[in-house]
Amino acid sequence: MNVEKFLEESARRVPEKTAVVCGSLRRTYRQIEDDCNRFARGLAAMGIRRGDRVVVYLENSIESVIAVFGTLKAGGVFVVINPTTKSEKLTYLLNDSGAAALVTHVEKLRGIDACRPQTPHLKKVIVAGGGAPADAGGKNHARFEDLCSPSAGPATPPPQDAIDIDLAALIYTSGSTGTPRGVMATHANIAAAATSITTYLENTSDDIILNVLPLSFDYGLYQVLMAFKFGGTVVLERTFAYVHDVLNTLVREQVTGFPIVPTISALLLDVDLRKYDLSGLRYITNTAAAIPTTHIAELRRMLPHVRIFSMYGLTECKRVSYLPPDQIDARPTSVGKGMPNEEVYIVDAHGSRVGPEVVGELVVRGANVTKGYWGLPEETAERFRPGLLPGETVLYTGDLFKTDAEGYLYFVGRTDDIIKSRGEKVSPREVENVLFGIEGVAEAAVVGVPDDILGEAIKAVVAPRNGAALTKEAVLKHCREHLENFMVPSIVEVCSSLPRTPNGKIDRRILAQEESRTRADSFNV
Repeated sequence: MNVEKFLEESARRVPEKTAVVCGSLRRTYRQIEDDCNRFARGLAAMGIRRGDRVVVYLENSIESVIAVFGTLKAGGVFVVINPTTKSEKLTYLLNDSGAAALVTHVEKLRGIDACRPQTPHLKKVIVAGGGAPADAGGKNHARFEDLCSPSAGPATPPPQDAIDIDLAALIYTSGSTGTPRGVMATHANIAAAATSITTYLENTSDDIILNVLPLSFDYGLYQVLMAFKFGGTVVLERTFAYVHDVLNTLVREQVTGFPIVPTISALLLDVDLRKYDLSGLRYITNTAAAIPTTHIAELRRMLPHVRIFSMYGLTECKRVSYLPPDQIDARPTSVGKGMPNEEVYIVDAHGSRVGPEVVGELVVRGANVTKGYWGLPEETAERFRPGLLPGETVLYTGDLFKTDAEGYLYFVGRTDDIIKSRGEKVSPREVENVLFGIEGVAEAAVVGVPDDILGEAIKAVVAPRNGAALTKEAVLKHCREHLENFMVPSIVEVCSSLPRTPNGKIDRRILAQEESRTRADSFNV
C-alpha cells in the first residue's frame, strides 16, 4: 500500500472525523484530504514529478501534515527537516537531497534567501503563514494558502503513478562522519513498519495521540502516519516546555496515546499528576533512549492503569522491538522482542549467531528495513548486507545487544560514538565541526555522558590556541547560532589540552568521565 492511501482510506471511511488538532485549529479527514489534493495539484503544476524531493521545513502544524501527504499524492518524496536547522546545514540538506521544492513559513524566509544562490536544484519555495513572499507574483515563490484554497481548483487527486517500491521519504539522521545521511524509506517500508507498530499497540479509530515530538524525528513523524492509517486523531504540539499546558491538552482532548522520550518522563515526574484527569490515557510509548528504571517505577505508581511500552528502533528500519507491558515490572531494562512481521538476531564479529547472555551486534530482517543511504553506496553496503537467505538484505544495526534465556533483548552499547540526547541522534563530529569554527579553538571533542533526564548529555571539551582567550560563554553562543537546539552541548569544559591515548588519539573515555582530570573550567547549562 502507498502511504497516501492511509489518508484516502480514512477520509472515505470517516470523512467528518477530526484528523488533526493543532492549537485552536481542527481539521477533519475530508478537509485534510481536500487540502492535500489541491496541494498535490499545485506541486504538479510547478513541475514536481514522480520521485522529486520536497523539503518540509516547518514547525509541527497542519501545514506540515498537508505538505507531507500532498507531496506523496503528487508522487514526490518528502523530506522533513528540523525547524531549528540553521542555514549552513539547510543548504547542505537541500543540495544533498536535490530538493525541487521547499515548504516553509514566512518567518524563515530570511534564512532561506541566503541559501538560494547555493541550491541550484530548488525550483520553488512554498510559503505558509500569510504575508507576501519576497517575489510575490514571481516564479520563485508560491503561497501555501493559495495552493490549498478552493479557488485553486477541484479537490481531486492528480494522476498517481507511484508504486509501493518507490521512495516515499528521505529521513536524515546523523552519521559517524558528522555528515547527515538520508535514509531511503519506500512506501512499502513505511507501511510495513506502521502495520507492525499499530498491531502491537492495538490501535483503533478511537485512539487520540498527543505528539510533542518534531516530525523531523521519525518517532514523531510516525505518530501522524499511523494515526491516519487507523483513522484516529493526532494532536500536534510544538514543545513540551510548558508541562502544565500539555497536561491540560491531554485532559481536554481525552488523549489515549502519548509517545515520550526520557526528557519528557523526567518532567512529568516533577508534576503532581493526580491533579489531572488522565483516566482516558491508555498507553505511553518510549523509544530513542531508555527511560531510567526509577522513572518507569514512578510512572507505574502514578499511572497504574496506563500500559507502558519500552521500545527500541533506529531510522534505518524505523522500529525493531517492544516490551509487552505485562513484562515491564519483571524486565524494566529490556526492550523486548522483535515486533510482528520481523526477525531479529545477534551475531559475533564473524557473523555467526550467538546464544543467550553473549554480547554481539543486532541484525534486523523484515519489510521495514529501508533501502540504505541516499547517494552513499559504501556506507549502505556497510550496514545493509546480504542475509542468510538468497537475495535478501538485512540491517546490521551497529548496536550491541544480548538476550536472556527467554529471548528478551537488552541494549549494551554502540559500535560507534553517536549520542542519543533528548530522543535525537547527535553526531559528535557534527558538533565538533561547529566548535572548530570558533576563532581560537585548537582542539575540540564531543562525547555523551549519562544523564537521567536527557538520556545522554552532550559534553563539549575545547582547548584554546596559545594566547587565545576562550570562554565557555563564547562557545555556547557560537553553538546556539550554528546548531539545532537539541545539538547544543549541555556541558562545556575549557581545558589547556585534551587527554590522549598512547597512539596519539583523543581519549574519549576520559572525557566522558563525570570529572575530567584535565578540567580547567566547567559548568552545566
